[in-house]
Amino acid sequence: MSRYHSYLNSAVTVIDSYTKGTPLTHHLKSFFQTDKKFGSKDRKSISTLCYHYFRCSFLFNETETTENKIIASAFLCENIETEFLKNVSPEFNELVSFSTIEKLEYLNINSDKLFLFSDEISSFIEKDKFTISLLHQPDLFLRLRPKKNDSVLTKLKNADIPFELIESDTLKLTNGTSVENCLEINKDVVIQDFNSQKVFDFLKKEKAEEKSESVWDCCAASGGKSILLFDLFSGKLKLTVSDIRENILTNLQLRFKDAGINLQKKFVQDLSQKSGLLLDEKFSIIICDVPCSGSGTWSRTPEQYFSFDKIQLQQFVEKQKNIVINTLPHLAKDGWFVYITCSVFKAENEDMVDFIQQHFSCQLLEMKYLKGYDKNADTLFVAYFKN
Repeated sequence: MSRYHSYLNSAVTVIDSYTKGTPLTHHLKSFFQTDKKFGSKDRKSISTLCYHYFRCSFLFNETETTENKIIASAFLCENIETEFLKNVSPEFNELVSFSTIEKLEYLNINSDKLFLFSDEISSFIEKDKFTISLLHQPDLFLRLRPKKNDSVLTKLKNADIPFELIESDTLKLTNGTSVENCLEINKDVVIQDFNSQKVFDFLKKEKAEEKSESVWDCCAASGGKSILLFDLFSGKLKLTVSDIRENILTNLQLRFKDAGINLQKKFVQDLSQKSGLLLDEKFSIIICDVPCSGSGTWSRTPEQYFSFDKIQLQQFVEKQKNIVINTLPHLAKDGWFVYITCSVFKAENEDMVDFIQQHFSCQLLEMKYLKGYDKNADTLFVAYFKN
């Protein structure tokens, strides 16, 4: 049996043992920890096949075997000839440079099946471009911390790691590139998607005055946007963070230590129930990066798309409304409320903007989609309100 048929069999084992809702990266890590025989090249090849499968498996008849679904998925997701296809399906390998539409036609698959929730997508999103982008893994993006440009570029060059400087403080690398051995993560650079780096551009432009800001990152998660805001405002922040998960905040605090950020306050709270703050606690900036479908990142995490249904969408919308209701009263006079999702769904974005305008007196200054499907990046939505 060839190495590539072995990769196929291993990918089948990974997929057949997968539990919906589990991050694929965690599942793969567990699989490789259990079986130590795989080298780095083997792990990368098997992982790639699994990601291909989760991007495309819903396109095929349920009667198809997992093996055939993986092979056809690799055909759809790859753009150039590969050793895997050459060895397991020479016919597909010869046609792999065809366009996505041509490949779908060859497989007798209707292109409308590429995205199962097309009726939920915002009219501001080019559906065809977005859905085709789901077949391809986005790039890896690094944000350079202030005054780190020269040293980071030198370290990467010395380590012979290919990169592209696409903006003065943004690097693009091939996804899966390991930089941890040559760069200090969070101190030198922050691993952060291209559009995630852009969510405060409007705020930075409008708030040019140099003064300390009281900030509440209310759904802080790993804290990437807090670090971004800290850098944009030259560290002049009194920062409060909260999240529903205590372990996340513990990891966040370690990350902030690496980044040189001191927290004023952190607390665990389910904001869909209450704010967890005193009524008179106010902030000049509230970052509200709400839990959402994540549909704008499904090209990076296709297993989430694989597991999603419309019931979940409505559940997210209700949670988002409750979070807004519980957090916006803590916005100070003349303060800024930044509503963010990584979703392409109208219900989580434009409809939520309408909800905020109907229930609160704050003024909408701008809302926009940060489109990633033409940059090999994630797609985000951001709306800026002023009290």
